[in-house]
Amino acid sequence: MINLFSWLVTIFAGMFWVFRLVVTFCATMGIQMGIVPLDTNVEIGLLFVTLFALVFIVRRNMLGPFIYLVSYGLYFGVDVYNVVTRILEAEGEAVMTDYASFMFSFLAIVLAFLVFFDVLINKDRKGMVTNKKTDFFYGTDKYDREKDERADKNQYKF
Repeated sequence: MINLFSWLVTIFAGMFWVFRLVVTFCATMGIQMGIVPLDTNVEIGLLFVTLFALVFIVRRNMLGPFIYLVSYGLYFGVDVYNVVTRILEAEGEAVMTDYASFMFSFLAIVLAFLVFFDVLINKDRKGMVTNKKTDFFYGTDKYDREKDERADKNQYKF
């Protein structure tokens, strides 16, 4: 189950990167969309940093999730803080874009934490799968066949 969760979190991080790419593309082309990037220039730089980090996340190197967590925490964390303070100052009267921005920013921060802790806990992405029917034979060297000097060593190549 850890293996499946690990792959799903990595795939979702890639899908979120594609979503942010589409949002940035639509904002630069002037296409109206429900969500806009906080700062287009910083968003473009963040897309490249995220692509670099995703390569290391797939390779299970701890540098990638750390860069991913720090960059998303700094970029989207500021947005979450700003939206929360704006909603609290307006006493609950906020526009719909504030809620959408808060939702996607909060999702980005949660995703960054999940990716970081997934790589931290499950570094090699190997599941703890055991099979009682075959582990008695393949799990030990007890049943290996021992050869002596009389064994046929010909390779019989044609």
